[in-house]
Amino acid sequence: MSSWNELLVQQAQALTTTQLAVGFVAPIGDQGLIALDGEESAGFLHNQLTNDVEHLGTGEVRLAGYCSPKGRLLASFLMWRNASTIFLQLPREIQAPVQKRLSMFVLRAKTKLSDAGELPANQVVLGLGGGMAEDALQNWFDPLPDQPLTKLDHPLGTLLRVADAFGAARYQWLMSAEVAQTVVPELAAKLSVGRTDAWHLSEIHAGIPQITKATQEQFVPQMVNFELLGGVNFKKGCYPGQEIVARSQYLGKLKRRTTLVSIADAAAAAGVEVFATADPEQPCGMVVNAAPNGKGGIDALVEMKLAAIEAASVRLGSADGAPLIFLDMPYVLDPLDL
Repeated sequence: MSSWNELLVQQAQALTTTQLAVGFVAPIGDQGLIALDGEESAGFLHNQLTNDVEHLGTGEVRLAGYCSPKGRLLASFLMWRNASTIFLQLPREIQAPVQKRLSMFVLRAKTKLSDAGELPANQVVLGLGGGMAEDALQNWFDPLPDQPLTKLDHPLGTLLRVADAFGAARYQWLMSAEVAQTVVPELAAKLSVGRTDAWHLSEIHAGIPQITKATQEQFVPQMVNFELLGGVNFKKGCYPGQEIVARSQYLGKLKRRTTLVSIADAAAAAGVEVFATADPEQPCGMVVNAAPNGKGGIDALVEMKLAAIEAASVRLGSADGAPLIFLDMPYVLDPLDL
């Protein structure tokens, strides 16, 4: 019998958004996981991140940002907890430096940071979504989490329901390799099997940004719609960069947002600048996240000036580059902005 990993590799394909909407499963192979243990973990993180950690329940999932003193995002996390541990999920490529930076500020707080990605319970992370995903998961989970940003702990692993996409629920399932060996064949028989890029494509169409190495310290949270997604709590008190984040919210009008586009150029990648044809000499924004769309092009979340979004005449890399085709966002950008 093939291992769970071999089975996914053998069946994996580049998925289109249509296939994602019907139902898919994909390995999430590029995410790291930081664990914080100790009685003061919540209080420590509460003073470091953009969201409320002290009141994070064991059945909740939240987005949170980690900012520089200048209010620019060093990392974005998917955050959850159990009775003893708080978990922060972020790209593995930046996990080590972010974990080291957080550790520098622990001082006397009773908390310990560790890499949780290699723990048996977290060895495998699968992403699932689309209309058929719920039926597939109900073979093992009854009931399922009933709304986005909730979770349940189960003998077969941790199931996170994240933001919906394509009008259907999406999930992350963290499990042991032993559990994966049992469940992957059944999931692969019922759902389209994608690569990790398929999961990122679903994240992009859910409008969920993620800070990567290419975009660290590029964006204040509001530039990537983070407060619209519940990733910023403006009542929780101080954290690094808090004054600048609050000033961006309350003083003056926001001038930049992140929106969804399609680009017929494989060079579209996080960190690449974009240019408005009306002002070709300087960039109007930057690609936040990008993934192949299964049709030979790239779908992406791109941060840019609101005037450029409104004009909808923007090119990749230069004013002569590939055009950005603007798509409908899954949520409303602040109507006061547009």
